[in-house]
Amino acid sequence: MKVSKLLVGLLVGALSLTAYAQQPIVIKFSHVVAADTPKGKAAEMFAKKAAELTGGKVKVEVYANSTLYKDKEEMEALQLGAVQMLAPSLAKFGPLGVKEFEVFDLPFIFGSYDDLRKVTNGPVGKQLLSKLEPKGIRGLAYWDNGFKSFSLNSPIKSPADLKGKKLRIQSSKVLEEEVRALGGLPQVMAFSEVYQALQTGVVDGTENPISNLYTQKMHEVQKHLTLTEHGYLGYAVIVNKKFWDGLPADIRTQLGDAMEQATRYANQIAKVENESSLEAVKKSGKTTVYVPTKEERLAFKKALVPVHQKMESRVGKEVIQAVYKDIGFKPDSL
Repeated sequence: MKVSKLLVGLLVGALSLTAYAQQPIVIKFSHVVAADTPKGKAAEMFAKKAAELTGGKVKVEVYANSTLYKDKEEMEALQLGAVQMLAPSLAKFGPLGVKEFEVFDLPFIFGSYDDLRKVTNGPVGKQLLSKLEPKGIRGLAYWDNGFKSFSLNSPIKSPADLKGKKLRIQSSKVLEEEVRALGGLPQVMAFSEVYQALQTGVVDGTENPISNLYTQKMHEVQKHLTLTEHGYLGYAVIVNKKFWDGLPADIRTQLGDAMEQATRYANQIAKVENESSLEAVKKSGKTTVYVPTKEERLAFKKALVPVHQKMESRVGKEVIQAVYKDIGFKPDSL
């Protein structure tokens, strides 16, 4: 009798272990933008591919639109292991102590997506991601959002039109200097709070890729948008290093493949999403969209490119020069 009870106990225990082993590994992926943005769609694509390639051994739970954590909270949550994965904008790494990432915030440094890819897919991009490791973070990929343009409730045709205006920016010393170079007043604010701040006049305007402007309905509270495309907004997909290193090697490989596929998708749709959002903004009739002339855009460039040199002591002259070399940028040629 005792032997049969023991056998039953062992059998129940074995079944329990089997059931436990079959529980999927959960990855909580938190982000602050809408689900129908390039980042939101790419996160869902990663979740889908992760499930497929691991045969259901991994379940990625995507939390969009700051439903889990806001801008300022999410990085600490990742480091503490409360979430496993994020895709913060590149500007978020300066406050973390990796100031070199703010090279991506320098105005007019990238003239095209081709320029950008030379950096993100090259040695500079890899070197920057490696600087996150001592912070307990593993960098997996770069995802595009797009190029930013200025919006206000008054027309923007020259740098002077932004003088004295309160402009919402992300937490980045480079972006602060950018706004000051235009005579504006930089206002650091969480992304989730921007719509209400624009609506109530706490800030006068902002800079955003068009997909962010549209999906957050900022165009409903901004009468003018000028396609300056003066700066780049992108993301680094990052994961808690301890969690990542603790995964079985085969799972890590499969998730790496899923991330590669999601990254290709993310960077393909970013341009398309911004173009379709621009058309939607125009059709709404709530925002006047202005395309600056060649001369007007040059005036913005001349006002903003000096920010590069001013920020050398913060971002690092070496990393700026390395980017210049990769993309053939010559600030003196303006």
